[in-house]
Amino acid sequence: MKSPKLQLKAVFAMVLLASVMWFVAFYLQWGVFWFKIALAACTLAGLTLWALPTTRRALRFDGKSLLIGLVSAAALYFIFWIGKTVSTALFPSAQQHIGAIYSKGAGTPLWLIALLLFFITGPCEEIFWRGFLQQQLVQRLGNLQGWLLATALYAGVHIWSFNFMLIGAAAVAGAFWGALYWRLNRLEPVIVSHAAWSTFIFAVLPIP
Repeated sequence: MKSPKLQLKAVFAMVLLASVMWFVAFYLQWGVFWFKIALAACTLAGLTLWALPTTRRALRFDGKSLLIGLVSAAALYFIFWIGKTVSTALFPSAQQHIGAIYSKGAGTPLWLIALLLFFITGPCEEIFWRGFLQQQLVQRLGNLQGWLLATALYAGVHIWSFNFMLIGAAAVAGAFWGALYWRLNRLEPVIVSHAAWSTFIFAVLPIP
C-alpha cells in the first residue's frame, strides 16, 4: 500500500507528537491509562488519515486478512509466553516489571480495556506506526532501514514507562508487526493482529 511522500518535517512533527502523548500516557499519573493511550493512538491515526487519505481508501478487510491477522496474533502471543519464561529465569526483577505493566489497568474493568484495545488502540496504533511512520521511512531509507528505524522509534516512545520489560516487549512486537507489514504490503492483517494480540494479552488471557 503506497502513500504519498510527506515532507520530512511533517514526519518529524508526528514522531514528536507521539513521544509527547506517550509521555502523558505512561509517565504522568493523572487520568486513566487505557483512556490516555487510546486517545493518543486515535489522535495519531486521525492525523494520518487526514494527511494520507489514500491510506483510508486502501483499507479493505477480507477473510484472508482476518485469518493472517489472527494466526500471527497467536504466534506473537506464544513468543511472549516464551519470552516471559526466559526473562524471568535470567532476570529476577523481570516479574516485577511485568506486574507493573498490568498494574496500569488497575481500577479499569477488563471488558472496557478489551473494547478499547480491540476497536481503538490496536487499529489506530497500526495506522500510525506502520501505515504512516514505517511507510514514510521506507520511502526514504528502503525496506530494511525503514523497518529498523520505525521499530526503534516505536520502542523508544515507551521509554517513558521506565520499564525495561515493556520497552523490550514494544521492540519485539513492533519488529514483528513491521516485518508482517513489510512482507505483505497490506495494513489490514497487521491491524487485526495488533488488535487481537493486545486484547488477549491484556484483558482475556494475561500472562501471569
